[in-house]
Order: sequence, then C-alpha cells, then structure tokens
Amino acid sequence: MPVLTQPPSMGDALKYELNPNYARETVTLAEGREYPAGAVLGRITTSGHYTFASHGGSDGAETAAGILLYPVDTRLSEATGILLARGPAILSRDALFYDGSGDDATKIALKHAELTALGIVFRDSA
Repeated sequence: MPVLTQPPSMGDALKYELNPNYARETVTLAEGREYPAGAVLGRITTSGHYTFASHGGSDGAETAAGILLYPVDTRLSEATGILLARGPAILSRDALFYDGSGDDATKIALKHAELTALGIVFRDSA
C-alpha cells in the first residue's frame, strides 16, 4: 500500500485565534520562492512585500511581522497570501518554518519574542 503524505496546513500551526477579521491581513509576497503554511515572515521596507524573516539583514524583513497561514508559490511572480499579523493567537511551535539563517535556538527565540510582541504566542503542546 502506498504511503500518502500531506504538506503542512494552517491547522497544523494555528491552534487559537480570537478574531480572524482582526488578526489577519492580505499581503504581497516577494517573488522567487515557495512559502509553506507556517512561514515566519518579515516586511521589506522599500517594497512593502513580505518574505522570510531573516537574521542580520537590513531591509526590514529581519523583524518578524507575522505567520503565513496558507502555502504560496511565488517562483514565477509575486503573489498574495494571508498573514496572521496580530493576536491574540496561539500557534504550535513545531509547525513553523524559518529562513535558512534561523538555524539555532537563539535566533528562533528572537523571532518568537518579536511575534509575542504582536500578541502571537507559542506552545509546545498545541
């Protein structure tokens, strides 16, 4: 029997959200990559587009601005996505995706602190 796999979905990451009309924003994602559900995003200051929240950059995207709720493919052109931009909300810590530069616990904790300031909190057991 073949094994079926399913990519991560919004329900894997988002465990509680008080009011979707308040917490979510429609945003434009920068061109050139695939963004999975649960991607930690930052906003590029000059263009206003969102991309993975990086570490050590200086374009504005180094600060986490929210969590992408649905996967988006921008390999061919920029596209829109739904961003969890503010809380109160609870997310599963294990269902989040980070930029390749977020490769250690200290950098990940920094992104969590930036999102916690927006009212987005994380739980291991969620």
